Amino acid sequence: MKRYFFALAFSAISLAAVAQAPKQNIFIQDSLKLVSSQFKFTEGASVDKQGNVFFTDQPNDKIWKYGTDGKLTVYMDKSGRANGTYFDKKGNLIVCADEHNEIWSIDKNKKVRVLFSDFKGKKVNGPNDIWLDAKGGIYFTDPYYQRDYWTRKSPEIEPQRVYYLPKGKKTALVVADNVLKPNGIVGTPDGKFLYVADMKANKTYRYNIEANTSLSNQTLFLNQHSDGMTLDTDGNLYVTGKGVNIYKPSGELIGHIDIPEEWCGNICFGGKQKNILFITASKSLYTIPVNARGVE
Repeated sequence: MKRYFFALAFSAISLAAVAQAPKQNIFIQDSLKLVSSQFKFTEGASVDKQGNVFFTDQPNDKIWKYGTDGKLTVYMDKSGRANGTYFDKKGNLIVCADEHNEIWSIDKNKKVRVLFSDFKGKKVNGPNDIWLDAKGGIYFTDPYYQRDYWTRKSPEIEPQRVYYLPKGKKTALVVADNVLKPNGIVGTPDGKFLYVADMKANKTYRYNIEANTSLSNQTLFLNQHSDGMTLDTDGNLYVTGKGVNIYKPSGELIGHIDIPEEWCGNICFGGKQKNILFITASKSLYTIPVNARGVE
């Protein structure tokens, strides 16, 4: 999340380009549904194995759950100002806890364990978005966005980078420092590629994930950034910002979902069949059925 309210648009994607995007029958715009608008800024959407969707309302310090039964409930109060989230294989909710710039693991009993607290004795800028590989390691982005609840007024670490936290370790590794302000992040289920959005450069890159978990071969994928991202089983990339844009693995724009909010912060597939797109958009949560399935 860049800030609680965005005024940015996807400058590289004109309305004409969106209008000319090939019709792929991925979704029907009229099927977009507002679930609720009771939030201040929604973020961090992720899905568990059952298809329940969890998301954050960072300014209000809460994690919410939208169950497959259609019930919307507060899952956790005092969530460490949770931002990006992701489920590990054991069903623990891994959270970018922005209040003290940590990464948490929250188990099914809501017990919190701090996985990461600092980098070489210094606080990182603020873990923002997150993706776990098959080994259980955590890739996370670390942009600096000043929060009003922080006591510090400047970063302890100047570079804004992408890190990797090996499973069971407390020390993170720098895996990408060739970005200006990394934000959205997602990896392919085969573990071969990692997408990273650079908010300041207004670009999204694709990296090769090496066997040792390092990243190589930074390749420009889009002249467009993204606050949060997800993939479907066809490899299509869904990016957020002013609505949702959908791209084929080749980078071809194939769809745009219009959202009646100023900004879309994050996105994930949910529901029992993982074929409902959940969109966290400013003060609201939206859903839209799609002819695709998520890989989470």
